[in-house]
Amino acid sequence: QVQLVESGGGSVQPGESLRLSCRASGSSISAYAMGWYRQAPGKQRELVSRIMNDLSTNYAHSVKGRFTISRANAQNTVYLQMNSLKPEDTAVYYCNRFGRNFDWGQGTQVTVSS
Repeated sequence: QVQLVESGGGSVQPGESLRLSCRASGSSISAYAMGWYRQAPGKQRELVSRIMNDLSTNYAHSVKGRFTISRANAQNTVYLQMNSLKPEDTAVYYCNRFGRNFDWGQGTQVTVSS
């Protein structure tokens, strides 16, 4: 029932920033832990960050200190602020419920290159 649409990706140079948005529709996601995931070419999908319904957060070691996850329950939206981007951050980024996943959305492409 919940549908997820990611947006905000693009092509940037190393050191620049992007803000990704994950808009949910069909049902409220305020009660769920939510996560941002990414999948680079030839690699498996990995969890980047998660946020609980009490707003506590967790980050993969590779992005800690550079990325910030947040949520706005009134907008049924989860965000990922990405600073100091590196080429190894290049991937398709997805959001989803953490644990019991909903259907995956299309994702949004992030490309970091000079």
